[in-house]
Amino acid sequence: MGKNLEINEKLQKYIDNFSLKLNPVQQEIIDYNNTLSDIKRMQVATSQCHFLHLIIKTSNIKNVLEIGTFTGLSALSIALALPDDGKLIALDKNEETSKIAKNFFKKANMDEKIQTKIKPALDSLEELKNSKFDMIFIDADKMNYKEYYERSLTLMDKGGLIIVDNVLWHGEVADEDNLDKYTINIRDFNTYVANDKRVEQIIVPLGDGMTVCRIL
Repeated sequence: MGKNLEINEKLQKYIDNFSLKLNPVQQEIIDYNNTLSDIKRMQVATSQCHFLHLIIKTSNIKNVLEIGTFTGLSALSIALALPDDGKLIALDKNEETSKIAKNFFKKANMDEKIQTKIKPALDSLEELKNSKFDMIFIDADKMNYKEYYERSLTLMDKGGLIIVDNVLWHGEVADEDNLDKYTINIRDFNTYVANDKRVEQIIVPLGDGMTVCRIL
């Protein structure tokens, strides 16, 4: 039986050297986030950027919704992979980080592809209730994950993809003695999705863990 590798810093550097190269503005966002305090943990991993790119390129995805944008790395990664007529709607309630993200989008000439909505995501989702998306990426406040997931299901047709970040929660979900409210919430969310007969799903151990759901 094959054994999963532990990806240390040296091996990750090797992987990066032999993988898709980042757009210069993607690298700028990473460099900017590295100047931040603990909040920089909200950034997706480089491997997740590449994964989103590959999913979009191979699945004929054109219309994407992102719930939680931070400084824009995942949104830019999605937009760069979309076809010329593709569109991304990015939801985030933080005006300061959204302004930073929009500046990066403009610098990468992706600002025409990306529409940002700056308000609580549940409010924006209510406004979008008659829209349809090919893919939805959820990476916002963890306590609302189930609600975001349920709303997302109503915005997609059969075959649509919902991708959810942070589902391994630094590995803490597997520690039954960890009773932190966020850990419990993510653990309960994972159980909910695993038992949902409306989708087929896998957890991909990239970054902090991503659940990929395909609507049946």
